[in-house]
Amino acid sequence: MDFGHQLAKFFLILGLLFLFLALLFFLIGKVPGLGRLPGDIFYHKGNFSFYFPLATCILLSLLLTLLLNLFFFFRR
Repeated sequence: MDFGHQLAKFFLILGLLFLFLALLFFLIGKVPGLGRLPGDIFYHKGNFSFYFPLATCILLSLLLTLLLNLFFFFRR
């Protein structure tokens, strides 16, 4: 394969990955309660507001870890 073909393949895969991530973020916004869990940090004072979804990040990390481990376990 020449370099141009490999580069085109790389950009196609990268584009599909970005499309998947965009759809994932769009759908995550539709899940009720996600992003407002106990443990998420929200600070508001005057014109300033700070939001850090700590509990949501931990929950999503655990779920993705479980799903990926199951996927790779059954793939063997």
